[in-house]
Amino acid sequence: MGSVAGHASCSNGYSFARAPVSMARSLPPRPSLSAPPAATDAGQPGQIEGVDESTWMDVIQKMDEVYSQLVLDEIELEQKNTELEQSQQFIFSVLSAMSDVLLVCDEHGVIEETNAALRELVGRSDATLRGMLFNDLLADEASGESVRQVLANATPSRQGEAVELNLLDAQGQSVPVDANCTPRIAPNGRRVGTVFVGRPTAEIKRAFHELRTAHEALKRAQQQLLHSEKMASLGRLVAGVAHELNNPISFVLGNVHALSRYSDRLRTYLEAVHADEPPARLAEMRSKLRIEHLLNDLPSLIEGTLEGAQRTADIVNGLKRFSAMDPEARVPVLLNDVIERAIHWVSKGTAPSFEMKWTPGPPCTVTGSAGQLQQVLMNLLQNACDAAASRAGESPVLWIDTEQDGSRVRLRLRDNGPGIPSEHLTRIFDPFFTTKPVGKGTGLGLSISYGIVEQHGGTLSARNHPDGGAEFTLELPLTE
Repeated sequence: MGSVAGHASCSNGYSFARAPVSMARSLPPRPSLSAPPAATDAGQPGQIEGVDESTWMDVIQKMDEVYSQLVLDEIELEQKNTELEQSQQFIFSVLSAMSDVLLVCDEHGVIEETNAALRELVGRSDATLRGMLFNDLLADEASGESVRQVLANATPSRQGEAVELNLLDAQGQSVPVDANCTPRIAPNGRRVGTVFVGRPTAEIKRAFHELRTAHEALKRAQQQLLHSEKMASLGRLVAGVAHELNNPISFVLGNVHALSRYSDRLRTYLEAVHADEPPARLAEMRSKLRIEHLLNDLPSLIEGTLEGAQRTADIVNGLKRFSAMDPEARVPVLLNDVIERAIHWVSKGTAPSFEMKWTPGPPCTVTGSAGQLQQVLMNLLQNACDAAASRAGESPVLWIDTEQDGSRVRLRLRDNGPGIPSEHLTRIFDPFFTTKPVGKGTGLGLSISYGIVEQHGGTLSARNHPDGGAEFTLELPLTE
């Protein structure tokens, strides 16, 4: 019978045929049932002595059975050959479709099989590559040393090992390839070669570089967007900030004017003292210039001036913290202080008549950016003010309360406004979504606030309170 010849091993112990071999063959003619052989010589009987006709019939029947079995074996062999050809075509189609390069070599590094991706990369045909040393395709000595170490490994892992190789492409240029090396094991357990499957990393590195560049650009754009929204909030507070700065500055100016007058009196009195005026004259000037009152008033004037200057510096520093670009670092932040500053700025700015009912709870510390958290709270407070003010005949009110639940703190803000329409609840945190008139809102405040809270490991949600109005819930992890 025919046999399948010229097969090659592939991967870990698998084999595939190089080319189909026809299994057709010529069978002997089917024996026919006939009478016993005739006598060979005239006068001899027609049967062999001692062998009757029934014996001949048995022999002929056995021959027929053997022939039938031979036909069945031939049919089965043809079926197996068809299956083998189909398997071979399947393996070839898989190898041709692979985008990764594949190279199979024996234990000495002699190439036995390659796929179309490798042949296209190195610009050589299958006939040229077959029988070459793998090292002849490498671009540098370091890659050759890596291959030698892989081939010399007596106890390789069946999971394979990763190596970085530099191959010579069709133009003789070095191409970096990230390869996985898997041993080929024969049925007897002996290692008979190695399979190298790799992917050129130039495209991956270029794609990674482009992705990193896009990510950095996105981060910068996000930071600029945060800063722009923050400055928009700051712009709405300009009137309140001006009023807030006017008080301490006016206080300092008044004290400075008083100190200027006092210095003139002291200069006049000291000139008289240095001129050796009579004691009576000095006593008269001391009474007229009110030197005693002046000396008693100086400490309070100086203290008040310093207090006003410090208050002005605190306001300016608060504005700088709020308007500055926030650093990436996260630090412990006292949440009650952030809430107090946000309430202070909103009430001093666009919502002086907004009644905010808040009693500070127990001190709680979260990790994050104080400026970003203040931006979130100011956005929520300003939105609550705008919503509550839209109801005619009612003074806007906001209720703020905090509670600690295990390792988290929950902050609720509820207003007495009309609430949020049900069709808007699912879109309220979408970028650029706003129900305010054109020019009154950008639709970014809640979206940015939602992102800031997520970056701090918390959640921000909204609902309509059963007693009326909208309620926003801000939840953040506590710092241990």
